[in-house]
Amino acid sequence: MTSRKRIVLPWQLWQAVKSQKIPLISLALVVLVSYGVAVTFDFVNWDDPWYVIENPLIKSWQPENLQQVATKVVTRNYAPLTILSFLIDHTLYGLWAGGYHLTNVLLHLVNVVLAYLLVTRLSGNRLVGWATAAVFAIHPVQVETVVWISSRKGLLSGAFILASLWYWLRKERTLEQNTCGFVCFIGALLSKALAVVVPAIVFCYDYWVAKVPFREAVKRQIFPGCCALLLLVITMLAQTSELGGVRDHFGMSKLELLSVDSVIMSKYVQMLVWPQTRSVLYDPPVTGIGGLVLLAVVCWLTAAVLFMRMGKREPLILFAGATFVLLLLPVLNLFPITTLMNDRYLYLPCIPFFALFFSGVYQILERLKERVLIGYYGRQRVSGYLVPAVFGILVLALISRFSLQTEQYLGIWKNGLSLWQYTSRQVPQIPVVQIQLANSYHQQGDSARAVAILRQALRDTHPDRLDQSRIEQKLNDWQSDD
Repeated sequence: MTSRKRIVLPWQLWQAVKSQKIPLISLALVVLVSYGVAVTFDFVNWDDPWYVIENPLIKSWQPENLQQVATKVVTRNYAPLTILSFLIDHTLYGLWAGGYHLTNVLLHLVNVVLAYLLVTRLSGNRLVGWATAAVFAIHPVQVETVVWISSRKGLLSGAFILASLWYWLRKERTLEQNTCGFVCFIGALLSKALAVVVPAIVFCYDYWVAKVPFREAVKRQIFPGCCALLLLVITMLAQTSELGGVRDHFGMSKLELLSVDSVIMSKYVQMLVWPQTRSVLYDPPVTGIGGLVLLAVVCWLTAAVLFMRMGKREPLILFAGATFVLLLLPVLNLFPITTLMNDRYLYLPCIPFFALFFSGVYQILERLKERVLIGYYGRQRVSGYLVPAVFGILVLALISRFSLQTEQYLGIWKNGLSLWQYTSRQVPQIPVVQIQLANSYHQQGDSARAVAILRQALRDTHPDRLDQSRIEQKLNDWQSDD
């Protein structure tokens, strides 16, 4: 009997999927209907050439090439499993962009399924799990991650992270569950450096929720933590280029960065609750924001106190809040990266955020039912389906609103020209946006338009030394071609 259990256990996740067919089929329909059009999209000139079009690593299964896939840094990232996934795609689809988009959509579907299974088990409420997974699937901030081919690393690492947490976030874990969780964790590390926070997340669960003694909780995460530290060192050594993105924050002290981060995190919360205009790049102010910083710090300290107090009664609340912060930690520029804000940074953090939100809404509805309706009409006259029905209506209304915004933003990513035409209207002051827009016109043979854009960028966008050098080099090349 024991040996049979050991054989079946690695497939425990698949068994969980099969036991939830109806909600998972509905979630699959949400994802495929929402993002299916992406298979008609092209590559964009924003990392796609380096990851796919011009990447020799994804064009051969020769042993020498596979060795380079396993060891080489690509566009400042050590992510061999991500490159391997592109190699598989290239073998299947060549340079048909639709195939790469299809893989991204399917990976997003896997993550939506895993989010449902994980939140349902932790919350003990299928409706909360479904609502969290559905909004995670359809929210407009997810568009960049899902339809940008070069964001594959976020999707792939997300799948491994969620799978590892599905095995690890348990009050009692068997050796086999620990092993499966660790294998998934290593897969996550080899897909994207974001996974370095997984040991900290599991520690928080063990200590706060599972009530594991502090020393034992730390002991459990020593080996995963060392693996995460090794990957973090490799990633930091790979960050040798400053090209692309927005670099106004380079040279700021850690205290200044934390001040700016407090405002950006507040902006992230607003983006999740009330998403408005999306953009592939943002230009958040880093000076003259003392009042915003003070307000943000007060709000976050107040939230921390409230979460600590609520966490004494319900540790999962504290755990969810900590998970949201930990998943954002690698992208807060404590280790400098060339962008301060991006939609894709919210891909996984939105799961604990929406799980908290929908759990709170459901509990409020339950209390209203108990204190108002049952208190007035009596328990026998109040239907047990009332709360699920009202909750479902609220969730469907939210999904409808988000899906409309997602549909409107989705088409922007159809190709490089449409992407940068849109982005240049949102943040025209960013030099790299004008450079990419000029690149798009030049690739379509409109060199005169491209040159005009670059000349205007030199006058109006105040490029730094690196961007000015890029613009001048392109002007020299394109004018000489004419």
